[in-house]
Amino acid sequence: MSNGVENKQNSIIESFQSLLGKEELLAKVIECFPYPIQIYAPNGTSVMVNKALLAEYHAASPDMVVGKYNILKDPDIIATGQLHVLQRAFQGETIFFPDVKVPLESIAQRYGIKDLDVEAIYQDITVFPIPDDENRVIYVAAFLVNRRVYRGKDEIERAKEYIENHWLERFDIDETARAACLSKTHFVKLFKKHTGVTPHEYHTNYKINKVKEKLLDANITIGQAFAACNMEYSGYSARVFKDKTGFSPSAFRKLQG
Repeated sequence: MSNGVENKQNSIIESFQSLLGKEELLAKVIECFPYPIQIYAPNGTSVMVNKALLAEYHAASPDMVVGKYNILKDPDIIATGQLHVLQRAFQGETIFFPDVKVPLESIAQRYGIKDLDVEAIYQDITVFPIPDDENRVIYVAAFLVNRRVYRGKDEIERAKEYIENHWLERFDIDETARAACLSKTHFVKLFKKHTGVTPHEYHTNYKINKVKEKLLDANITIGQAFAACNMEYSGYSARVFKDKTGFSPSAFRKLQG
Protein backbone atom coordinates (compact mmCIF):
# COMPACT_ATOMS: atom_id res chain seq x y z
CA MET A 1 0.00 0.00 0.00
CA SER A 2 1.41 3.45 -0.93
CA ASN A 3 2.14 5.91 1.85
CA GLY A 4 -0.68 8.23 0.74
CA VAL A 5 -3.29 5.49 0.77
CA GLU A 6 -1.91 4.05 4.00
CA ASN A 7 -2.06 7.43 5.74
CA LYS A 8 -5.62 7.98 4.59
CA GLN A 9 -6.68 4.52 5.74
CA ASN A 10 -4.97 4.97 9.11
CA SER A 11 -6.65 8.34 9.61
CA ILE A 12 -10.08 6.83 8.97
CA ILE A 13 -9.39 3.90 11.26
CA GLU A 14 -8.20 6.21 14.06
CA SER A 15 -11.34 8.32 13.64
CA PHE A 16 -13.58 5.32 14.18
CA GLN A 17 -11.52 3.97 17.04
CA SER A 18 -11.56 7.38 18.76
CA LEU A 19 -15.34 7.00 19.14
CA LEU A 20 -14.88 4.03 21.44
CA GLY A 21 -17.44 4.17 24.23
CA LYS A 22 -19.68 6.48 22.18
CA GLU A 23 -21.66 3.78 20.37
CA GLU A 24 -24.54 6.06 19.37
CA LEU A 25 -22.20 8.60 17.80
CA LEU A 26 -20.14 5.84 16.18
CA ALA A 27 -23.29 4.41 14.59
CA LYS A 28 -24.23 7.84 13.20
CA VAL A 29 -20.74 8.41 11.76
CA ILE A 30 -20.72 4.98 10.12
CA GLU A 31 -24.24 5.46 8.74
CA CYS A 32 -23.35 8.77 7.09
CA PHE A 33 -19.85 7.78 5.97
CA PRO A 34 -19.49 8.23 2.17
CA TYR A 35 -17.82 4.85 1.58
CA PRO A 36 -19.42 1.41 2.02
CA ILE A 37 -18.82 -0.02 5.49
CA GLN A 38 -19.99 -3.19 7.15
CA ILE A 39 -19.60 -3.84 10.89
CA TYR A 40 -19.23 -7.31 12.38
CA ALA A 41 -19.51 -8.79 15.86
CA PRO A 42 -16.47 -10.71 17.17
CA ASN A 43 -18.00 -13.96 15.84
CA GLY A 44 -18.14 -12.55 12.30
CA THR A 45 -21.90 -11.85 12.16
CA SER A 46 -22.92 -8.61 10.45
CA VAL A 47 -24.42 -6.10 12.89
CA MET A 48 -24.57 -3.02 10.67
CA VAL A 49 -24.28 -1.86 7.05
CA ASN A 50 -24.32 1.81 6.15
CA LYS A 51 -26.29 3.75 3.53
CA ALA A 52 -23.34 3.89 1.14
CA LEU A 53 -23.10 0.10 1.05
CA LEU A 54 -26.83 -0.29 0.41
CA ALA A 55 -26.64 2.34 -2.34
CA GLU A 56 -23.64 0.62 -3.93
CA TYR A 57 -25.71 -2.49 -4.63
CA HIS A 58 -29.16 -0.86 -4.86
CA ALA A 59 -30.30 -2.85 -1.85
CA ALA A 60 -33.58 -1.78 -0.26
CA SER A 61 -32.94 -2.92 3.28
CA PRO A 62 -30.11 -4.08 5.55
CA ASP A 63 -32.40 -6.82 6.89
CA MET A 64 -31.16 -9.22 4.20
CA VAL A 65 -27.70 -9.12 5.79
CA VAL A 66 -27.68 -7.86 9.37
CA GLY A 67 -27.84 -10.77 11.79
CA LYS A 68 -27.82 -13.27 8.91
CA TYR A 69 -24.51 -12.89 7.09
CA ASN A 70 -21.29 -14.13 8.69
CA ILE A 71 -18.10 -13.00 6.98
CA LEU A 72 -16.07 -15.82 8.54
CA LYS A 73 -18.42 -18.38 6.97
CA ASP A 74 -18.67 -16.76 3.53
CA PRO A 75 -17.95 -19.46 0.88
CA ASP A 76 -16.46 -16.87 -1.51
CA ILE A 77 -13.95 -15.74 1.12
CA ILE A 78 -13.14 -19.30 2.13
CA ALA A 79 -12.55 -20.17 -1.54
CA THR A 80 -9.88 -17.44 -1.83
CA GLY A 81 -7.75 -19.15 0.81
CA GLN A 82 -7.48 -15.84 2.68
CA LEU A 83 -9.75 -16.68 5.62
CA HIS A 84 -6.77 -17.09 7.96
CA VAL A 85 -5.62 -13.58 7.02
CA LEU A 86 -9.09 -12.13 7.59
CA GLN A 87 -9.28 -13.78 11.01
CA ARG A 88 -6.30 -11.70 12.13
CA ALA A 89 -8.56 -8.62 12.09
CA PHE A 90 -10.77 -10.37 14.66
CA GLN A 91 -7.65 -10.86 16.75
CA GLY A 92 -6.83 -7.14 16.80
CA GLU A 93 -4.82 -6.55 13.60
CA THR A 94 -5.64 -4.21 10.71
CA ILE A 95 -5.67 -6.09 7.39
CA PHE A 96 -5.56 -4.64 3.86
CA PHE A 97 -6.77 -6.56 0.80
CA PRO A 98 -5.89 -4.71 -2.44
CA ASP A 99 -7.76 -4.92 -5.74
CA VAL A 100 -10.30 -7.58 -4.76
CA LYS A 101 -12.81 -8.67 -7.39
CA VAL A 102 -16.22 -8.45 -5.74
CA PRO A 103 -18.37 -11.64 -6.01
CA LEU A 104 -21.38 -9.84 -7.51
CA GLU A 105 -23.55 -12.93 -7.99
CA SER A 106 -23.32 -13.82 -4.31
CA ILE A 107 -23.99 -10.22 -3.27
CA ALA A 108 -27.02 -9.99 -5.56
CA GLN A 109 -28.43 -13.11 -3.95
CA ARG A 110 -27.60 -11.87 -0.45
CA TYR A 111 -29.36 -8.53 -0.97
CA GLY A 112 -32.20 -9.87 -3.09
CA ILE A 113 -31.11 -7.81 -6.11
CA LYS A 114 -32.59 -8.95 -9.42
CA ASP A 115 -30.61 -6.77 -11.81
CA LEU A 116 -27.27 -5.30 -10.76
CA ASP A 117 -26.26 -2.53 -13.15
CA VAL A 118 -22.56 -3.38 -12.91
CA GLU A 119 -20.54 -6.08 -14.61
CA ALA A 120 -17.49 -6.11 -12.35
CA ILE A 121 -16.15 -4.24 -9.33
CA TYR A 122 -12.64 -4.28 -7.93
CA GLN A 123 -12.15 -2.89 -4.42
CA ASP A 124 -9.46 -2.11 -1.90
CA ILE A 125 -10.77 -3.55 1.37
CA THR A 126 -9.46 -2.61 4.80
CA VAL A 127 -10.64 -4.72 7.72
CA PHE A 128 -9.83 -3.31 11.15
CA PRO A 129 -10.78 -3.96 14.79
CA ILE A 130 -12.62 -1.57 17.09
CA PRO A 131 -11.39 -2.49 20.59
CA ASP A 132 -12.71 -1.55 24.02
CA ASP A 133 -10.73 0.11 26.84
CA GLU A 134 -9.10 -3.20 27.67
CA ASN A 135 -8.08 -3.70 24.03
CA ARG A 136 -10.62 -6.47 23.48
CA VAL A 137 -12.15 -6.54 20.01
CA ILE A 138 -15.81 -5.59 20.29
CA TYR A 139 -16.43 -4.91 16.59
CA VAL A 140 -14.63 -5.42 13.30
CA ALA A 141 -15.21 -2.99 10.43
CA ALA A 142 -14.75 -3.62 6.70
CA PHE A 143 -14.12 -0.41 4.79
CA LEU A 144 -14.56 -0.71 1.00
CA VAL A 145 -13.16 1.60 -1.67
CA ASN A 146 -13.88 0.97 -5.36
CA ARG A 147 -10.80 0.96 -7.56
CA ARG A 148 -12.46 0.00 -10.85
CA VAL A 149 -16.12 -0.35 -11.73
CA TYR A 150 -17.22 -1.80 -15.05
CA ARG A 151 -20.84 -0.93 -15.67
CA GLY A 152 -20.87 -2.48 -19.12
CA LYS A 153 -22.77 0.09 -21.14
CA ASP A 154 -20.01 2.69 -21.18
CA GLU A 155 -17.38 0.12 -22.13
CA ILE A 156 -19.52 -1.25 -24.95
CA GLU A 157 -20.29 2.24 -26.24
CA ARG A 158 -16.55 2.88 -26.44
CA ALA A 159 -16.11 -0.36 -28.39
CA LYS A 160 -18.92 0.52 -30.80
CA GLU A 161 -17.37 3.93 -31.36
CA TYR A 162 -14.00 2.31 -32.01
CA ILE A 163 -15.52 -0.09 -34.56
CA GLU A 164 -17.39 2.72 -36.32
CA ASN A 165 -14.22 4.80 -36.51
CA HIS A 166 -12.16 1.89 -37.86
CA TRP A 167 -14.71 0.12 -40.05
CA LEU A 168 -12.53 0.42 -43.15
CA GLU A 169 -9.79 -1.59 -41.43
CA ARG A 170 -9.60 -5.33 -40.95
CA PHE A 171 -11.48 -6.27 -37.77
CA ASP A 172 -9.14 -6.80 -34.80
CA ILE A 173 -10.77 -8.24 -31.68
CA ASP A 174 -7.72 -7.53 -29.51
CA GLU A 175 -7.64 -3.84 -30.39
CA THR A 176 -11.40 -3.51 -29.99
CA ALA A 177 -11.35 -5.13 -26.54
CA ARG A 178 -8.45 -2.88 -25.59
CA ALA A 179 -10.50 0.16 -26.62
CA ALA A 180 -13.20 -1.02 -24.21
CA CYS A 181 -10.60 -1.57 -21.45
CA LEU A 182 -11.81 -5.16 -20.99
CA SER A 183 -10.28 -8.60 -21.34
CA LYS A 184 -11.07 -10.20 -24.69
CA THR A 185 -13.19 -13.01 -23.23
CA HIS A 186 -15.21 -10.74 -20.96
CA PHE A 187 -15.56 -8.14 -23.74
CA VAL A 188 -17.06 -10.57 -26.29
CA LYS A 189 -19.57 -11.87 -23.74
CA LEU A 190 -20.51 -8.38 -22.57
CA PHE A 191 -20.77 -6.97 -26.10
CA LYS A 192 -23.23 -9.64 -27.17
CA LYS A 193 -25.25 -9.16 -24.00
CA HIS A 194 -25.67 -5.45 -24.73
CA THR A 195 -26.01 -5.51 -28.53
CA GLY A 196 -27.31 -8.98 -29.41
CA VAL A 197 -24.40 -9.61 -31.81
CA THR A 198 -20.70 -10.37 -31.53
CA PRO A 199 -18.17 -7.55 -32.08
CA HIS A 200 -17.21 -9.08 -35.43
CA GLU A 201 -20.86 -9.22 -36.52
CA TYR A 202 -21.29 -5.58 -35.51
CA HIS A 203 -18.26 -4.67 -37.63
CA THR A 204 -19.60 -6.64 -40.59
CA ASN A 205 -23.10 -5.14 -40.27
CA TYR A 206 -21.66 -1.64 -40.12
CA LYS A 207 -19.54 -2.25 -43.20
CA ILE A 208 -22.49 -3.71 -45.17
CA ASN A 209 -24.55 -0.63 -44.31
CA LYS A 210 -21.75 1.48 -45.81
CA VAL A 211 -21.84 -0.68 -48.96
CA LYS A 212 -25.61 -0.08 -49.17
CA GLU A 213 -24.98 3.67 -49.05
CA LYS A 214 -22.44 3.41 -51.87
CA LEU A 215 -24.79 1.31 -54.01
CA LEU A 216 -27.21 4.23 -54.04
CA ASP A 217 -24.69 6.07 -56.24
CA ALA A 218 -25.58 5.04 -59.79
CA ASN A 219 -22.36 6.57 -61.10
CA ILE A 220 -20.20 3.77 -59.71
CA THR A 221 -20.24 0.03 -60.38
CA ILE A 222 -21.14 -2.55 -57.78
CA GLY A 223 -17.48 -3.55 -57.62
CA GLN A 224 -16.47 0.04 -57.03
CA ALA A 225 -19.07 0.36 -54.24
CA PHE A 226 -17.55 -2.65 -52.46
CA ALA A 227 -13.99 -1.42 -53.09
CA ALA A 228 -14.84 1.96 -51.56
CA CYS A 229 -15.68 0.03 -48.38
CA ASN A 230 -12.45 -1.97 -48.51
CA MET A 231 -14.26 -5.14 -49.57
CA GLU A 232 -13.46 -7.21 -52.63
CA TYR A 233 -16.56 -7.82 -54.71
CA SER A 234 -16.73 -11.61 -54.96
CA GLY A 235 -19.14 -14.48 -54.60
CA TYR A 236 -18.37 -14.58 -50.89
CA SER A 237 -18.93 -10.86 -50.26
CA ALA A 238 -22.11 -10.96 -52.35
CA ARG A 239 -23.41 -13.82 -50.17
CA VAL A 240 -22.56 -11.87 -47.00
CA PHE A 241 -24.43 -8.88 -48.40
CA LYS A 242 -27.48 -11.02 -49.19
CA ASP A 243 -27.38 -12.68 -45.76
CA LYS A 244 -27.45 -9.26 -44.11
CA THR A 245 -29.94 -7.48 -46.37
CA GLY A 246 -32.05 -10.21 -47.96
CA PHE A 247 -31.04 -9.05 -51.45
CA SER A 248 -28.13 -9.53 -53.80
CA PRO A 249 -26.14 -6.33 -54.44
CA SER A 250 -27.65 -5.96 -57.92
CA ALA A 251 -31.19 -6.62 -56.68
CA PHE A 252 -30.71 -4.10 -53.89
CA ARG A 253 -29.55 -1.46 -56.37
CA LYS A 254 -32.53 -2.08 -58.68
CA LEU A 255 -34.91 -1.93 -55.73
CA GLN A 256 -33.54 1.46 -54.70
CA GLY A 257 -33.62 2.76 -58.25
